Amino acid sequence: MKAPVSEIFCSVQGEGPYVGMRQVFVRFIGCNLQCWYCDTQKGYTDICRFEKEPGSAIFASLPNPLDVNTVIDAVESFGNVHSISLTGGEPLLHADFIKNLQTSAPIYLESNMTMPDMAKKIKHKVSFVSGDVKIINEIECDDFETHIKRTIDSFRILKTTESRDCFCKIVILNNTKSEDVLDIVDNISDYITGIILQPVTQYNDKPSIQFLLQLQKRLLDNNGIDTRIIPQTQKMLGCL
Repeated sequence: MKAPVSEIFCSVQGEGPYVGMRQVFVRFIGCNLQCWYCDTQKGYTDICRFEKEPGSAIFASLPNPLDVNTVIDAVESFGNVHSISLTGGEPLLHADFIKNLQTSAPIYLESNMTMPDMAKKIKHKVSFVSGDVKIINEIECDDFETHIKRTIDSFRILKTTESRDCFCKIVILNNTKSEDVLDIVDNISDYITGIILQPVTQYNDKPSIQFLLQLQKRLLDNNGIDTRIIPQTQKMLGCL
């Protein structure tokens, strides 16, 4: 079994409650959504970049698509990591490939949470879920009601259990509506351990700190669930 991968490297998690944790990142190619602010490569590439020495910016080239054993060997070459971050793109497009990944460190899934059927295939495989919520002003979507239903279903399938931590990450734009955020959180609050409000990176579209603080307070008041404002710290560090 093979899958297209754009990068494999070791770095620190830059987003969410596990920020600063040392991880191996496997970045899959391809996504089922089009978010206008996406900062990752969208097209297929014949080569996967493999950074053998963390932070060196020196890459070996692995021919795509990669087979499972090649990915396992690359991942296992790094020692003493918190987890293996499967990111993208959208990793759930490659759920059958992920089912065959055997790694010594636990799996940390970063997903847009819109593919519940694929989520079912790997729900027993992952220990950490960083689940995005894409609200209406972020994506091109013909049927937003179905999009939200799939999102809720995915959180239900990948919910927090004794062996899995699932949290929600919401990118906040300068035109994000509080009610849109509150509505979706009301539907998934039973499935998650916390909410991350992540201000968008692009300077002209950043929300004000006042808006972020007001939204955080409303979420804390309404749901009593841990809500944190955390930007993309990897941008500050200048690392992969």
